[in-house]
Order: sequence, then structure tokens, then C-alpha cells
Amino acid sequence: MIRPMALQWEQIIVDSADPIALGRWWAEALHWVVVDESEEIIEIRPEPNQMPGLLFVPVPEGKTSKNRLHPDFRPDDQKAEVARLLSLGARRADTGQDEQHWVTLLDPEGNEFCILSDRKS
Repeated sequence: MIRPMALQWEQIIVDSADPIALGRWWAEALHWVVVDESEEIIEIRPEPNQMPGLLFVPVPEGKTSKNRLHPDFRPDDQKAEVARLLSLGARRADTGQDEQHWVTLLDPEGNEFCILSDRKS
């Protein structure tokens, strides 16, 4: 019998033109904390000792197409959360889709993420 190796999800790496600015934006958007920062990288987590986190690293090339992986978030109030994120600098994405139960937004560097419909009791 083969036993699976124990894996713990530590973080997702986010390539960025300006990792510090983008990491700080996501920390504010998610209400997370900065746990590590240097001149070139920044790591954020929900709480200092809680994983997984997001690690923003510099890359020389810009984003050229749709993300192959993007986060979905389910808020208590979709309309209010979309408005809050737009006020922080997110932009609406033109997805070309008809009316959906989610709103696709772009972070300041154009990375897609979705705000799902409100939670139902």
C-alpha cells in the first residue's frame, strides 16, 4: 500500500511588475497581513501564522493573456464588495459573457478574480 505524502499548501506565487504595490493592494483587499517584505518581494497571509499565503515576486515580462488560475470569492454582500474593491482600484473585466451570478474584476496589474453571488442562508 502506498501512503500519500503529507502536503501543506503554503502559498501561491504571483508574478508581478511591481510586487510590493500589488501585494499591498491584495493585503488591503483581503484584509490580510504582510508577513515578509524585502525590496523585491512581499508575502501576505490571512493571519501571521495562517496559510496559505500569497507571495508576490518580480518578473520582467508583462501579463499577455487571461490568467490560467484565478481566485473566486463569495462575500456576504456582492454589490457592496464589488463597490469596495472598485474603490480600491480594481476594474471590471470585459468577459463578453451574458449576465452571470458573479462579477469578474481585474486587480491593478490586470489579474482576473471573481466576486460570486451573495451567500444564501
